[in-house]
Amino acid sequence: MNIVNGSYYHVFNRSNAQETVFRTEENYGFFLKKYRAMLDDYVDTIAYCLMPTHFHFLIRGKEKCDNVGMMFGKLLSSYTRALNRAVERSGSLFQQHTKALLIDDERYLIAVIAYIHDNPVRAKLVVKPHEWKFSSYQDYVGLRNGTLPQKDLVQAYFPTVEEFRHFSEQVHHQPEKYWR
Repeated sequence: MNIVNGSYYHVFNRSNAQETVFRTEENYGFFLKKYRAMLDDYVDTIAYCLMPTHFHFLIRGKEKCDNVGMMFGKLLSSYTRALNRAVERSGSLFQQHTKALLIDDERYLIAVIAYIHDNPVRAKLVVKPHEWKFSSYQDYVGLRNGTLPQKDLVQAYFPTVEEFRHFSEQVHHQPEKYWR
């Protein structure tokens, strides 16, 4: 994974064989805490969503971002070891390669934020994105005062929360309009 300073990337990975990665609320919190401890020095996190079998992050590389791929590998290995101990399982949990797609267009960048937040709706885990606790959407719409997302980017495009919510719903109902 090659991350460039100042560039945006959609980073994601999923479990092997659709195995549940996050089994409890504590698992989600533990993963995010480890993510922040291991990656905050290397990337700005713009948006995220943790799903039962996979995760999505929208990140921007910081000045010393040359170790991001290695740090994601350490994060996944560390989380896997902890989960393996907790549930008495063994073996790898995540697919071997974490994907990082370069986002080089502003319109696409904003659509990726909506796409990431829409994951639990598309998976029919919730009806509306604000109902899913394990994403940055609640931070963007003012339901939680988290520190992870860099909200200034979205606020530059959407002066109000309602405009952002409306856009997110449009991406859900007409995704082909926003994807390359």
